[in-house]
Amino acid sequence: MTRKQRRLSLIGAGLSTIAVALGLVFFAMRDSIVFFHTPSDIHEKVVSPGTRFRLGGLVQEGSLRRGEHQTIAFTIADTGGAVGVQYRGLLPDLFREGQGVVAEGMLDPTGLFKADTVLAKHDENYLPREVADALKKQGHWQGAGPASTRSP
Repeated sequence: MTRKQRRLSLIGAGLSTIAVALGLVFFAMRDSIVFFHTPSDIHEKVVSPGTRFRLGGLVQEGSLRRGEHQTIAFTIADTGGAVGVQYRGLLPDLFREGQGVVAEGMLDPTGLFKADTVLAKHDENYLPREVADALKKQGHWQGAGPASTRSP
């Protein structure tokens, strides 16, 4: 084998190793690369309890209930379903019913979403692009165009 052939075979072996490693990483992360799931996604895919994910949708009107020790319960809904959420802590200042929200946490065995983080829009013109696209796809939200889904 000449020096050039050895160098090319070494480069080829290195590139194949990197390709296999990237393939394994992407295969392992195939379900966790999603920014959030909507309530209808959860009902369709039947997310198992204890799986950590983000839940996005609109806070259902009349569902906000405040309990003891900063415990808040509300419902995140879209046209295909609704999921009850329980959160302990301070909500963002602009959190309110009828608004887009993304909560991060996990489902408990009863189907209640236990959130440890709640994100709300920062002004009247902002809705996370993923939430807006999912709501538009379901025909539930009618935005004012690209300005309504601008990035923070």
